[in-house]
Amino acid sequence: MAEKAAPSIAAVAVSSLILGLLAGYFIGQGASIGVFGGQSNSGGVKQSWPNSYDVKVHADSSDEQADDEDEQEEEDDEDEGDGKELNDFRESTEEVKLVLAVRTDLGMGKGKIAAQCSHATLACYKYLLSHPSSAPLLKRWEWGGQPKIAVQAKSEEELETLQAQAMSLGLCARIIHDAGRTQIAAGSATVLGVLGPKSVVDQVTGQLRLL
Repeated sequence: MAEKAAPSIAAVAVSSLILGLLAGYFIGQGASIGVFGGQSNSGGVKQSWPNSYDVKVHADSSDEQADDEDEQEEEDDEDEGDGKELNDFRESTEEVKLVLAVRTDLGMGKGKIAAQCSHATLACYKYLLSHPSSAPLLKRWEWGGQPKIAVQAKSEEELETLQAQAMSLGLCARIIHDAGRTQIAAGSATVLGVLGPKSVVDQVTGQLRLL
């Protein structure tokens, strides 16, 4: 039997090129999903978040401090409170809701308002969570879909008046004070969160216009 002819130089070159391209493709794919332990951070994409999502942070984000992890804590209500004003509303069976009263005199942009409302929501949640007597009320709010309504307030004095009224009725009422890094002065009261049974909350905020 005749011996098989050796592959030509051209065939070897083509084969090597194809293998090189395939290897490069798979190495690139592996690097993009972190197989080799690296992280891509081009284009403002932050990786390795707890939920594994890749989040693109824009330079003009609401608070313009996307990488400042301490900002939220500085904006939360400084007055921790002892929870003695809270009513557990155990006898109530109606819907529990959260109303967010937003100051309109500060001229906050939409992104800033969204950030401040998020702070107020979290502040109310943490406050109720830290006082066990409010656990049933908090669970009812969670099970009911966590309804949230944004309304308008005209001044810091109005927020403080609404908060005092809400607390006198046993409601959770938390005011957020801004850290002052972006659009408004440090310490400015921006949003009041009021959480409780619908009819009781409406006694405080029912007259306010929707945002």
